[in-house]
Amino acid sequence: MSKFDEKVALYKKFMDDRDLRSNSDLLAAVTKGLGPSIYKADAETVSGSDAKELATVKNNFLIKKLGLADDAKLDAGIEEVMERIGKSERKKYRAVVYYMLVKKFDKESIYGM
Repeated sequence: MSKFDEKVALYKKFMDDRDLRSNSDLLAAVTKGLGPSIYKADAETVSGSDAKELATVKNNFLIKKLGLADDAKLDAGIEEVMERIGKSERKKYRAVVYYMLVKKFDKESIYGM
């Protein structure tokens, strides 16, 4: 199993352990889109309590990558995803957060799904 496949399996298990349903192909595509950042401990996770980090998710992923318009729905969507993962969960994997945001905003087509 490659390191990439191990990471996807880790994220899948993380989601399964929290009763978050996932599509393995989409999860792999989102993970692949993150590039080498998945192998760096700090870049691999999202801090749900850091406003700067959440602004980066909003601007770099939701607006630039997914092409969404900047409005209050984006902040509400990020908040909903953080709640579903669990505010007290220390490791909010970026691939899982991004996957859930893709599903939330029906942007699977960006990843060919």
